[in-house]
Amino acid sequence: MTQKECAENGEWTEAMEYVRKHERIENSVLLGYLAAGSVIVLHNKDHDNFVGIGKGLSTKVNASIGTSTTHIDLNEEVRKACTAELSGADTLMELSVGGDLDIIRRSVLKNTSLPVGTVPLYQAFKEAIDKYNNPVKMPEELIFETIEKQCADGISFMAIHSGLNLISLERLKKQSYRYAGLVSKGGAYLIAWMIENNRENPLYERFEDLLKILKKYDTVLSLGNGLRAGATADSFDRAYMQELIINCELSEIARDHGVQVIVEGPGHIPIDEIEANVRIQKKMSGEAPFYVLGPLVTDIAAGYDHISSAIGGALSSSFGADFLCYVTPSEHLGLPSEDDVAVGVKAAKIAAHVGDMIKLKRNEADLNISKARRDLDWEKQFRYAIDPHFAEKIFRSKNEGTSGACSMCGEFCAPLKVRKYFKYEIAKGKKS
Repeated sequence: MTQKECAENGEWTEAMEYVRKHERIENSVLLGYLAAGSVIVLHNKDHDNFVGIGKGLSTKVNASIGTSTTHIDLNEEVRKACTAELSGADTLMELSVGGDLDIIRRSVLKNTSLPVGTVPLYQAFKEAIDKYNNPVKMPEELIFETIEKQCADGISFMAIHSGLNLISLERLKKQSYRYAGLVSKGGAYLIAWMIENNRENPLYERFEDLLKILKKYDTVLSLGNGLRAGATADSFDRAYMQELIINCELSEIARDHGVQVIVEGPGHIPIDEIEANVRIQKKMSGEAPFYVLGPLVTDIAAGYDHISSAIGGALSSSFGADFLCYVTPSEHLGLPSEDDVAVGVKAAKIAAHVGDMIKLKRNEADLNISKARRDLDWEKQFRYAIDPHFAEKIFRSKNEGTSGACSMCGEFCAPLKVRKYFKYEIAKGKKS
């Protein structure tokens, strides 16, 4: 049975116990959320690692890696996977499109304890290119064979573009213009396949066949956002909204079949539209977990898109988004390096924490580091920092010892100057 079906039957599982221990949530509440589909559990089966995502749980961060057609290095991708895990990512997406995709995927799975996701369309279209020299000649059965093969390998969740059907394609055609066009690789190739073959999307037309495979392996369905906005000016356009409506309908069908499901979101979105985006998704989907890709709040931050994304991610999380896909400094510019992966994860983790401070009212670490700063307790400051090693490295490069003020203010250090005059009391109801 899937974790959702177990919850519906009142059966407490190892996965649920793992999530309960790592989150501040009661057994009965978690069981209810899982049964309703507002919480899902991802599972790395080889390493027995579980990650809960959804209502009442901390916001999670995904790191994406993968080869391109112009840069293929298996060892580098494995190192990126390890870097993402060491940097604090909760999940990983393996999105390779170049090289032997089976070997790359299996090597990544072997070398990380994180739950791993994929976009199976990438492999199906690549194999069609290799065999027929043309992606639009892909046999539809190849999609389902690829999905089953990847599930059997131990893939925990899959971004699948079932909401991109003839209805949403018609909205895109009638709209006729987008500043950024299409930015989803899977979405673009699928649209070309549909138009050239004059066919409905098999992932929509045969949705129940898809669900049977995913249910067999308890692989989580991530309803992909193939028409997501690649420019802030394209946010909330009719094509995106049509696909979101269909994805929310499909999420209900998936849950009725006992399949765990999440819904993907934008892309690029202006800062004043983020709250509406999250609330619309949550209402239309019946509170299915929301996986946002960034989102980026401006289009001009090339080289600094991890910052633009952190702003959007923090706001999205605060309004109720559950899962952030990181963005690296290389976004829009090139394939990310190991350093880019580390920076992207840290930026997204900060965004997730900022959101949880509002959404879940969790600020204990902030209180602790603030008191440590007041008391000039540098070791505690390092301990409560989101990246203790990096914080300590900066401190030691600019100061001698760990007592007294730092070189920022020196003798003009405000806490040092006035602490003899005051005895700070902990506010009532706050933890010391």
